[in-house]
Amino acid sequence: MLNFELSQEQKDIQKAAREFAQAEFTDELGREFDAKEEFPFDLWRKACELGFIGVHFPEKYGGAGMGVTENILIVEEFCRADSTIGSAIILADFSSELIMRFGNEDQKEEVLPKVAGGKAITAGCYTEPEAGSDLTAIKTKAERDGDEWIINGTKTFITNGDIADYYVVLAVTDQNAQPRYRGFTTFLVRKGSKGLTTNKITGKMGIRSSPTAEVSFKDVRVGEEDVIGVVNRGFYQVLEFFDESRIEIAAQALGIAQGAFDKTIEYVKQRKQFGQPIASFQAIQHRLANLLTEIEAARLLVYKAAWNYDKGRISPGLTSMAKYYAGKLAVKVCDEAIQMHGGYGYVSEYNIERRYRDAKITEIYEGTKEIQLNTIAKDLLGKFR
Repeated sequence: MLNFELSQEQKDIQKAAREFAQAEFTDELGREFDAKEEFPFDLWRKACELGFIGVHFPEKYGGAGMGVTENILIVEEFCRADSTIGSAIILADFSSELIMRFGNEDQKEEVLPKVAGGKAITAGCYTEPEAGSDLTAIKTKAERDGDEWIINGTKTFITNGDIADYYVVLAVTDQNAQPRYRGFTTFLVRKGSKGLTTNKITGKMGIRSSPTAEVSFKDVRVGEEDVIGVVNRGFYQVLEFFDESRIEIAAQALGIAQGAFDKTIEYVKQRKQFGQPIASFQAIQHRLANLLTEIEAARLLVYKAAWNYDKGRISPGLTSMAKYYAGKLAVKVCDEAIQMHGGYGYVSEYNIERRYRDAKITEIYEGTKEIQLNTIAKDLLGKFR
């Protein structure tokens, strides 16, 4: 028997996240953090203090012992309240899940409680200048030197790159492996490591409050104890992490779409043209009805992907469908919202153009929409040579 209702505990989490975000993530603050391109540290710490970050971590590591479903409910509400602030805060723990799922006990005890407690931010270093969508083409390498590893290479478009305390780094450890991705390993690198430098990327179209940077490694030394999981299994770890993180990005997109829709409903009820609210025009009503239908469809798909992951099933096809559809919808809803706002939608005061700018990234990072289609097709048809 199917049950389309959240549990009471999940409803409570959703309600608490909504109330916190609506009270704290004001439009004025959203515009301010967007303009200054600053991370909302104070709001992030508040979110951590209330248990919203790392809710899916085990209790022994500072979390609530919940799942991906509960985490994406928080993500959706945060991004619904404000796309700029919400997007920054929900990604403050980016890649910490890889440590949670594959790290050794010392790594988990060091990193996870700090992340959940608002004392540390994490970054995942995967993308490189010539290896964006093609993760198998990375060049960053780690060479063994006694009981240490020496890392050299450059990563780019790294979320939290210039503010992170911990970096999860994917590097080539076996140059002769065939296929080559069987020779990749993930490492835990700490802020302040000699040879680690960052360069913040500014002037982004959107998510300006979520820092992005280039991260370089020049003879960065880490110990054997900093290998995450098993040597030469890093590629598979990252793929499994992506199957989880793409659900989070899908929820981010869903929240942005719902938030833009909420703003539009408020506007069309108040805005008058030809002596009546524009909400009374059938053309507007039909467009809103269509958008609401698509938002509900996206929500079911995103929730199903999260539920499926929590059941212990890895389903790249389903995950990619959720991210692909929700990302496209976020851009579509924001575009329609601007159109229905008219000229007002084009100025920052109404906060729709900012949501539009923030929405676009959900079609790009964690795998572009084209990559998601490749994954869905492969899941459907199998691999062709």
